[in-house]
Amino acid sequence: MLNMPTDTAFQICKRCIMDTSVNGIRFDENGECIFCKVHDKMDASFPLNEKGDRILHKIIETIKKRGKGEKYDCIVGVSGGRDSTYLIYKAKKEWGLRPLAVHFNDGFDNPVCGVNIKNAVETLDVDLRTITSDWRESKAIRLSLIKASLSTMEMGTDMGIVNSLYGVATKENIKSILYGNSFRTEGMCPLTWSYFDDRFLKAVLKQFGNFRLRKWSPTDPGYNQSFAQLFYYIILKGIRFYTPFYHYNYIRENIEKVIINEFGWSNPGAHYYDDLYQSLVWNVTRIKFKFDKRRFNYSALIRSGQMKREYAMGLVAKKYVIEDPAVINLCVKRLGLTHDEFQNILKTPPKTFRDYPNNYWLIKSFQFPIWLLCQLRILPVGLYDRFFNCI
Repeated sequence: MLNMPTDTAFQICKRCIMDTSVNGIRFDENGECIFCKVHDKMDASFPLNEKGDRILHKIIETIKKRGKGEKYDCIVGVSGGRDSTYLIYKAKKEWGLRPLAVHFNDGFDNPVCGVNIKNAVETLDVDLRTITSDWRESKAIRLSLIKASLSTMEMGTDMGIVNSLYGVATKENIKSILYGNSFRTEGMCPLTWSYFDDRFLKAVLKQFGNFRLRKWSPTDPGYNQSFAQLFYYIILKGIRFYTPFYHYNYIRENIEKVIINEFGWSNPGAHYYDDLYQSLVWNVTRIKFKFDKRRFNYSALIRSGQMKREYAMGLVAKKYVIEDPAVINLCVKRLGLTHDEFQNILKTPPKTFRDYPNNYWLIKSFQFPIWLLCQLRILPVGLYDRFFNCI
């Protein structure tokens, strides 16, 4: 039985390194956190080895069947990072799929990753679509989220990535989207660190940016992501997200050797550093919000046996390499802020999505339907835990 903490005393999970920097984190009587419980449940639901191979084979065959007769049978979102590069390799070269690579660029692409994408798609002979955001929108979203004193500063990028995949899928009549995430290596991000919804974003934009998003269209959704629009893509168009690495023994060290050999892949310098804006995000979350997002990633690697707990503790005791002062200054300058303005923003009291209009109350009212749709694989499988357990 999990219990809510009764005070604000510091506590860290006995198994991983998730701690009370996550507001509302729960621990059981043995000192294990709710994130470990979610991991164990998913680990049982998504087996590896022989059974996982059979399930993965069925998924691949389903994707091929759904895409029969079309030019492409799936979309693979590519960032130039390790995971997406390996996924496009597996999709084309080993699984025999006909993928279309889709990349979302909202102004802060790491040049190293651009080269990685080019090398991968050209070597594999895969078509690439790059969706470039409207810089006016992208800048307004970032500035508004920073001024709103929110840790979810990359919310616009997250929405833009998902929407770009849905938009291209609709335009090209593609029913399957492959996503290179694995809960065994990536983990589950706490909801308060990553929450986003359409109403929430628009409320923040209105209050701090006096800015309205472009109108939504099915093939050009921009940053619009209402329930009605998601219903259109998921139910009416029948577009599905698949996470094949949930059934694949994904060992980061091993797969990195493959993509270096196949494409001359270059490490961008850190996980998530395909987006240079993460340099600023990591800096602000550490200084202002007092948490380290590496904790949920490293905790996943600890649970899956790919990282020692003591080693992870040593890493988070030091500032992350991603916090490059030159890149942080570049980001601040591109947003049109002076150094003093940025420092004053860092001094404002932290807030969460609960301090602004949002649709979380509506999501909670649909708890059972969301659970059912996740069980039926109509919604991404980790969505239920994200909203109702990882808080």
